[in-house]
Amino acid sequence: MEGIVKLIRKVIIYSLVIELTGAALFAIRWSFDMPVGKAVYFGIFHAISLFNNAGIDLFGDFISFASYVGDPLVNIVSIALIILGGLGFIVLADMVEWRHRRRLALHTKVVLTMSGFLVFSGALVFFILEFTNVNSLGPLDGLGKVLASFFQSVTSRTAGAATLDIGSLRQSTQFFMIILMFIGASPGSTGGGIKTTTFAILISAVLTMIRGKQDIVLFRFRLAQDRVFKAITITLLSLFLVIFVSMVLSTTEPHPFLMILYEVTSAFSTTGLSMGLTTQLTPFGKIMIIIMMFIGRSGPLTLAYALGPRTEKELYRHPEGKIMIG
Repeated sequence: MEGIVKLIRKVIIYSLVIELTGAALFAIRWSFDMPVGKAVYFGIFHAISLFNNAGIDLFGDFISFASYVGDPLVNIVSIALIILGGLGFIVLADMVEWRHRRRLALHTKVVLTMSGFLVFSGALVFFILEFTNVNSLGPLDGLGKVLASFFQSVTSRTAGAATLDIGSLRQSTQFFMIILMFIGASPGSTGGGIKTTTFAILISAVLTMIRGKQDIVLFRFRLAQDRVFKAITITLLSLFLVIFVSMVLSTTEPHPFLMILYEVTSAFSTTGLSMGLTTQLTPFGKIMIIIMMFIGRSGPLTLAYALGPRTEKELYRHPEGKIMIG
């Protein structure tokens, strides 16, 4: 219980400090565009929304942060809030305590490495795919292109805000964003998805198999086999769920499949991004999206454990068999 109380205290303190800092910076910037009282309210609301990866904004007309696509302060503060919220409180606590311990836990190293890789690689891919698109990055200057690329890369990891019209992006970019949304944020964070650590274990398992080795080693630590099985289970359950709901909605909703897949993945990862399909869904489609959001927030593996039979210790092992793969 002592550890739980300490963690809860850290969660409250870190959340308040980060959100208040973001709210103050937003309020200062928006005080030049709107009355001070409204700027303060908008600052508090959006700082909380971004840090908690809620994807809700008050700008209306589905424009989100599009008016500030080239604004360095709004972009940097938003990106920082989203990333800090998506890292997880355990990682934040470990980073704060680094100056005393001079070492980071394996979980923290994996989360930071994978998060950094996804942010920068995502921004690079987005920049390349949308560089000449007149409906997205095309009209922006050099700094605007870089800021918009990083913002969309970060927000795709379950944040939900956007500085560009998602429906105007190229299909290749939209599909790439679906992959980022499916991966999502990190465990113990405010985001959804299968989580960065799950993706890291899957990639490591593939590399380990290619190299012909037995153990998955990350930062000189060997991972237990049950971690690999859990990562595979989470990924397959999530993938099957997204595919099944997308197939169902493709028969009930008269819209392109990519739009439906984008909507379903966004709901599952609790991202909140949309290509404009949300308001056009039938009541059945909206109910399915609501269910996907609930499952995505609860976690497919959590629901499988809750609904499945209780596991008991096995009293025997079957003889080993062999089957051809590939």
